[in-house]
Amino acid sequence: MLAQRNLFTLWLLLLLHFSGSAMRFNLFRQSERNPVPQEGDVRLFGGSVSEGRVEIYHEGYWGTVCDDGWGMAEAQVVCRQLHFPGAKSVVIGKDYGKASGPIWLDDLTCKGTENHLLTCAFISWGTTDCSHKEDVGVICATTGTNLTISDSTHSLDHSITLSDELGQIFDSGNGCDFLILVQSATGNREEDGTPEMVGTTICTHKIILSQFPLFNASEGMTSITVPISQSCQPHFTSFIRYIYTRKVDVTFSSAQCLHWMAYKFGVKQLMEDAGRLFSKILPEDPLFNTQVSLYEYAEETGDFVLQETCIQYLAWNYQNLTRSPAWTHLSVNLLGSLLTRSDLVVPDEYFLLQTVESWITEKGNLTSLETQLDLLNRIRFPMIPAETLYDLEYNSSLYSTHKNMYREKILEAFQFNVLLFSDLISNPKFNREDDNFQPRFYTTKPWSTVIIPDQTSSYSQYGGLHGYYQTPTKSLSTPVHNSLIFKRNKVNWEASVFKNQYECSNRGMRCDSLPMARLITYNQLTDQSNIIFRNRLLLMCQGKYICHVQDFKANVAYVNGTQVLTYPCPDDQYTYHFVVRPEYV
Repeated sequence: MLAQRNLFTLWLLLLLHFSGSAMRFNLFRQSERNPVPQEGDVRLFGGSVSEGRVEIYHEGYWGTVCDDGWGMAEAQVVCRQLHFPGAKSVVIGKDYGKASGPIWLDDLTCKGTENHLLTCAFISWGTTDCSHKEDVGVICATTGTNLTISDSTHSLDHSITLSDELGQIFDSGNGCDFLILVQSATGNREEDGTPEMVGTTICTHKIILSQFPLFNASEGMTSITVPISQSCQPHFTSFIRYIYTRKVDVTFSSAQCLHWMAYKFGVKQLMEDAGRLFSKILPEDPLFNTQVSLYEYAEETGDFVLQETCIQYLAWNYQNLTRSPAWTHLSVNLLGSLLTRSDLVVPDEYFLLQTVESWITEKGNLTSLETQLDLLNRIRFPMIPAETLYDLEYNSSLYSTHKNMYREKILEAFQFNVLLFSDLISNPKFNREDDNFQPRFYTTKPWSTVIIPDQTSSYSQYGGLHGYYQTPTKSLSTPVHNSLIFKRNKVNWEASVFKNQYECSNRGMRCDSLPMARLITYNQLTDQSNIIFRNRLLLMCQGKYICHVQDFKANVAYVNGTQVLTYPCPDDQYTYHFVVRPEYV
């Protein structure tokens, strides 16, 4: 077997080294991820993804903007239009390269709340006394106020053998038989009116590319056209080299380009691993533009792993999402997907209903009555406290519009609240697997308590051979179940966070890793055999966002050890949210 492998290796290397004539592989069309510029589009040119000279598209040409009167209000509009959280600074007098187009705007005045630069006040298009030396630039914030995304490098290595040798062959170009002409439209036009193009040429080997049919590097092909954007063009060589070596260094700024290229050409392993890197940047945007845009991009590319990464973050941080500028711009599809999830973290189900009603009201006639009903039907009315259900007719903003639906849902919820489980399961309409009868992650009393290490006022103090240790501890009392008939049947819980082994040993426990969270009850629940508790630990990072959700096994949850945080948390600054979740079984 080894001899056969070595023979194949030698054959492949020789074949690559001495193979025949070259062909052309043309990439002329504008990228699907970089559509033809529209009137009023803006871009940052000559810098990085988040910095550059401000250019605006008008009447088929890109042009610049004079720096007269520019301030942070104008910069905020540009960065918002480009889907950044905001602006960091205005750049005056920096050379971002030659600007050959017109100066479209001068004496511009923005309030700072506009969504598009062309809606700000200005004299007229092309009216200016400026030169290109006065072109304005901006630096957009990539993460929120005074925060920056570290463009750290992540090495992806899917190689087994031949990796370095094939990489050397690619770098040298020896024996290449397939020329890739990488070209992209700049958005400007030549003197004859044709689109201005920029590009480079890469010499490759057909036998390597043939393993990915979407390259269409088949026998007899003389050319092929594939769209590529100007912003992704610098990363195309690294992408082709990965196909040879199965190795590539990915930064946050290159991840989406490499992900899109992998999607375009069917390189699934690179697509999946590049997609996983996005989880590192999701917490960086407190305005939620990044998370929502990435979800929409994941839908477009059919990357279900990336979709789940984005929607899970949105579900865990739903309350922050509802307060963000992105909230009213959510698509019906995305909001509907969030409402189906049991891991939605909300104060209570009534809060969820209020936010959905608010979203529908904000949209007005943009959502049909059928769509409104579909969204409202995803609310778990049986999880709304009975006292709140009673007043829903008077407190709901949409009750009169959807009276029949509300009445049906309220009746179903009251039945759930007043009937015993044995009576419920005899009702043909009751399905114990129906999500309507299962709780989400509710973070208000009585279902949750919070421990903030070093700030918790309640401690359990235990002495031992090594002195006394204080373990942050909270107590909470919950009903046995969400149903009203169990309101006075209480379960008492003790929530604790153990920070060192001495605390564990003083309590007669073994902690496999630290810190360790424990949620325990000393109540006897033998008379409630049809109820099970599926409790959760929510880790909130720096008091800002939920970065991890973990279940309890044998009443404990280890925060570190073998567990890897779903989303990063600098310096491991956690707040521990304990959530009690009773379910019928």
